[in-house]
Amino acid sequence: MSTSPTAPASPTTPQSATESIVQGAHLVGSVNLPDAEAVFRAAAEHLGDHLARIPDGEVGERFYWIQFQTFRFDETPGLVRVGEPGFAIRDLFDVRPFALDGTVEADELVFPDLGYAEAALESYATFARLRDEGVIPSGVRFQVSLPTPVAVVGAFVQQADKAAVEPAYERALFGELRHILDGIPHQDLAIQWDTALEFALLELPRDTGFGLEAWFEPVLDGVVERALRQLASVPPPVQVGFHLCYGDVEEAHFVQPIDAGHLADVIRGIVAGATRHIDFFHLPVPIERDDVEYFAPLAAVLPDLPAATDLYLGLVHHQDGAEGAQRRIAAASTVLPHFGVATECGFGRGPAERTGDLLDLHAAVARGW
Repeated sequence: MSTSPTAPASPTTPQSATESIVQGAHLVGSVNLPDAEAVFRAAAEHLGDHLARIPDGEVGERFYWIQFQTFRFDETPGLVRVGEPGFAIRDLFDVRPFALDGTVEADELVFPDLGYAEAALESYATFARLRDEGVIPSGVRFQVSLPTPVAVVGAFVQQADKAAVEPAYERALFGELRHILDGIPHQDLAIQWDTALEFALLELPRDTGFGLEAWFEPVLDGVVERALRQLASVPPPVQVGFHLCYGDVEEAHFVQPIDAGHLADVIRGIVAGATRHIDFFHLPVPIERDDVEYFAPLAAVLPDLPAATDLYLGLVHHQDGAEGAQRRIAAASTVLPHFGVATECGFGRGPAERTGDLLDLHAAVARGW
């Protein structure tokens, strides 16, 4: 792995798990601290050389991942909320879906600035200053986490209009990415594509009443096709990776994966179709999964995974700390020769008082306690 502080050992060389297996740590995105500077300082202080990239914590309006995008939809001519008014998620967000109102053709929808580029450029200025001051180690990149269009359209648009609205939103989001690429030196930047609702589409049968189903078939092919467009939109030497996720609504998945099978299928498809290098994949590991069976499907991915592509496993859980992480590392190590560690998802929506301890837990697991 390219983030390894030391070269990985040969599988035949007996070494401790953390010397031969655990190599580096990854912060998925959201961190519950007041602002980007506080996030950068805390990450550098607590994790130091264990990190190859540092996000800005998705502070401000981005604190609940994509929910703030509904306010941009409210400002978009041609879209209207439908259904009975109602609020959810801490009573902060209107849950009514959006629909085309007939006044604007779907392919002519013009979204306002989505907020991602503005936040990234502001945070990067802080990142660069702190790096120049020696707070952030040289060589660490600024990480920008972007949602996939499937996530936003799948969550907020009524089923009948999703296929029509998705291309317009994708154009708007790729426009945000271009502004980021224009404003941040490429050698300092890493883009992470947050890929979550795709796994709801892959996992959930249509008769569950969950209220989410695919608007494209075959689902796996559609997920991979979109991921390849996202990958191709990021030019080298900008780093690019994928955070594969099973959702995090009040620290709960929308469904528990049976095993890493769908994760492996998506990774395999992206790697097979990639037209540029993929720097990393991040995968969730549910807290109760310290069994080899969960990780077994990943064995089929390894022969095709480039040696310089990092894998990060989200096996750090605050509920059971280093001891629980050690169990999951032991199970994963029967399948994977080396990997970095992370939480399953961002932790910006957890209690603020937990943040420092959780960063310390990352460091403890990464260095072998």
